Amino acid sequence: MMNQATQTAPVPAPSGAEYLRDILRAPVYEVAQVTPLQAMGRLSARSGNHIQLKREDRQPVHSFKLRGAYNMMSQLNEAQRQAGVIAASAGNHAQGLALSGKQLGVKATIVMPRTTPDIKVDAVRGFGGKVVLHGSNFDEAKAHAEQLASQHGFTFIPPFDHPSVIAGQGTIGVELVQQNSHLDYIFVPVGGGGLAAGIAVLIKQLMPQIKVIGVEAEDSACLRAALDAGQPVTLDQVGMFADGVAVKRIGEETFRLCQQYLDDSITVSSDEICSAVKDIFEDTRAIAEPSGALSLAGLKKYAEIQQLQDKQLAAILSGANLNFHGLRYVSERCELGEKREGLLAVTIPERPGAFLDFCHLLGGRAVTEFNYRYNDDSLANVFVGIRLLQGQEELEGIIGDLRKGGYPVVDLSDDEMAKVHVRYMIGGRPSKPLTERLYSFEFPEYPGALLKFLNTLGTHWNISLFNYRNHGADYGRVLCGFELDDADLLSFTSHLRKLGYHWKDETGNPAYRFFLAQ
Repeated sequence: MMNQATQTAPVPAPSGAEYLRDILRAPVYEVAQVTPLQAMGRLSARSGNHIQLKREDRQPVHSFKLRGAYNMMSQLNEAQRQAGVIAASAGNHAQGLALSGKQLGVKATIVMPRTTPDIKVDAVRGFGGKVVLHGSNFDEAKAHAEQLASQHGFTFIPPFDHPSVIAGQGTIGVELVQQNSHLDYIFVPVGGGGLAAGIAVLIKQLMPQIKVIGVEAEDSACLRAALDAGQPVTLDQVGMFADGVAVKRIGEETFRLCQQYLDDSITVSSDEICSAVKDIFEDTRAIAEPSGALSLAGLKKYAEIQQLQDKQLAAILSGANLNFHGLRYVSERCELGEKREGLLAVTIPERPGAFLDFCHLLGGRAVTEFNYRYNDDSLANVFVGIRLLQGQEELEGIIGDLRKGGYPVVDLSDDEMAKVHVRYMIGGRPSKPLTERLYSFEFPEYPGALLKFLNTLGTHWNISLFNYRNHGADYGRVLCGFELDDADLLSFTSHLRKLGYHWKDETGNPAYRFFLAQ
């Protein structure tokens, strides 16, 4: 059953009992470790539940992906081993494949996008893998890997949608029930679905009373889309922050298993993921990658929504291959994810003592940020951050107090553009009347990406505002204003589609209206 060697071979549909058998006999411990299930004392005290973290960051490749890659490769026949294997990956699957190949004496080739950070490329090479850099995104890398597989007879090792890979990941479920047989809930991150499928099918064969909950990033929720449609669907766009789960389409077999065996699913925001990264660090001193902290973010949110108390909860720290500079973004956003900071746009009168009166209304609360620039003789718009001790309820009380005091307020705490760009650009207004439209963009960080952007758009329309900020991620973010008449919109939109980057019209955004527009 588990000898399907290539992605093009028919995918079988094993029963739950067959998966149980294959998980229990998977030889992953020839290379992988039994990872600890670590108690999170601080978070448990805050939550009122007993929370534990499955430390898959302790694997030799700092990720669970090793289990699935090794399990599939160990079942190749001699001819397939002699020919070698290939995969496309920008992260953890690549490292798992490289180390598995080294352990088994099989040549492993990994096609990685040219945008892949050097730290990940060097790690794959360090584990003995041959790296081929091709394309500017995963889809282009995958297409090239499949072409090479056809040309050279390599066996393609998929990252998630294969029974052997799923069974390898499912060995985590065996360890969980051995380490804590009293678990009530297990929270599992979902990208392509291999880990969630493997754990869920194992748990439901052995201890069906344990609830298994899938956790997705809000901007990469391919499982949620598939569940709503009743079949796998392809998302138009996926967010890049939690790149380890940035999958546009869940696998066919992984979806079948998730649909049958998962008890529930939940989505979380980037800020909630950042908050979970901080929780993991404070309790364990481990630094998780965003997708590695995803399931803990879901655990926290689910426990709050369902009002869970005195329950045994486990989350999977699925990986720790973090670009260090990405911590800057996490640090800036974790307070918002924990609802410990509110961001407000407040209009105050332009008169001596107005700011003092405004601070009195805050009731002695700590102001974390205050941005202001003179606007006119009557009113001023200020961007203010406020430290919160009691979360959303406290923020709503502050907003109510300000409005009662005569100060118009807009809550920007959940406004992505305000948090990424506008807070660093307060006071930038045009010096003359403009017919201006504002757009945000995301694009991969590779040589020439910004030049492509400017060549495609900057030579056709006057750029009236430009802000570029990179938080050490694999992608860049640009906020750009253009002088555009209504008659230009059709042509401009056509150029946006040609550009191929993710974009959004931000012209109606309240943060833009408060601080950047006329």
